[in-house]
Amino acid sequence: MPSYTDILAVILGGGQGKRLYPLTLMRSKPAVPIAGKYRLIDIPISNCINSEIFKIAVLTQFNSVSLHRHITNTFNFDAFHPGWVQIWAAEQTMERMEWYQGTADAVRKQLFEIQSARSKYVLILAGDHLYQMNYSKMANFHWENKADVTVALQPVTRAEASRFGLLKQSQNSQIIDFAEKPKDPAVLDEFATRDDPEKPHMASMGIYLFNLDVLVDVLSMKSGPKDFDDFGYDVIPHCVTNKLKVFGYEFSGYWRDIGTIRSFYETNLELTMQNPSFDIYDPQYRLYTHGRFLPGSRLSDCEFQDVLIGEGCIITRAKINHSVIGVRSIIKAGASIKDTVMMGADYYDDSGEIPLGIGENCNIEGAIIDKNVRMGQDVCIKPFPLGTEVDTDAYSIKDGIVVIPKRTILPPGTSICPESITL
Repeated sequence: MPSYTDILAVILGGGQGKRLYPLTLMRSKPAVPIAGKYRLIDIPISNCINSEIFKIAVLTQFNSVSLHRHITNTFNFDAFHPGWVQIWAAEQTMERMEWYQGTADAVRKQLFEIQSARSKYVLILAGDHLYQMNYSKMANFHWENKADVTVALQPVTRAEASRFGLLKQSQNSQIIDFAEKPKDPAVLDEFATRDDPEKPHMASMGIYLFNLDVLVDVLSMKSGPKDFDDFGYDVIPHCVTNKLKVFGYEFSGYWRDIGTIRSFYETNLELTMQNPSFDIYDPQYRLYTHGRFLPGSRLSDCEFQDVLIGEGCIITRAKINHSVIGVRSIIKAGASIKDTVMMGADYYDDSGEIPLGIGENCNIEGAIIDKNVRMGQDVCIKPFPLGTEVDTDAYSIKDGIVVIPKRTILPPGTSICPESITL
């Protein structure tokens, strides 16, 4: 049996992240904060470490400075450990002047580095999913079936199916047909292969384990005049059509694609419940991030219900319900916060006319407050109807959720509410 040390994990840093705008205004998708103290990139890297996969490369391109800083400051193995976490940034070369054109193209442009790692297997991961997975179990499945490619799978509902690659499997779990993000109802019907009426489709999670030689061979091919630029649209269908041994590994645990503001918002708020599906307290799946060495949070005369709070916060006489409060959050007396994701701050600063944090008597509901926001007293924020989309310099409304971008200053008395704004 091969060893987990034979596996190189390649994490795709993602493109522009338009569906998560304005959270991606100043950062890449994997650098977006989540759960009060982590970043999305911490999820796949922690999963690798927990799976004893210690050779990890992160492919980056767009708005990646904060992501580079976080990885560099966080994931450093000591000199006596064989593992490493490296950043492989997109670059122009004498052979290729263009940037990454898709997921597969990003890996193709780093094939020299991948081959230099001298690993026999390559695990392709996304940097914007939330899940806890032991990749070693998937690797064992791959080796036992003598597969060329293994795709991680999960059942999905009919409503979700068009967002994913759907597939059919034989009785021995080999994939025999694949359709990427089908919209045609007839195709959806054809790929409804499960007996479960609630989740009739089997979908790709965007997690792939390749034998190195297979990956190199496929990425060196062309489909007519076009390179294989995307794993879902190009590479996996090619492998299935050309009778490579492509197997599906079913993963039954919690998994969310954090692809939209709505999914990001709802996933964060799920973590505030007493028994969330994603358990950040599970000692078997430790979640690693940058060690900030902050003091414990100081809470004075407050009322809380279903709240997840990061360290280093100072909260005074506030009422907070069903919300995530990030590190170094300052919340002044009389504030009321409900159904809100507050990302906190990178530093403390009470200087200036409006200090960092939430001012006195603010009323905030149904919002995402990005880092280092300064909010004066008596600010009111309320959710808008589902589907509402607005972009301004001071805020955005995405699917009815009010998003306050990083470093925004909201003057005292600001109102971002349906009754006070004409859309």
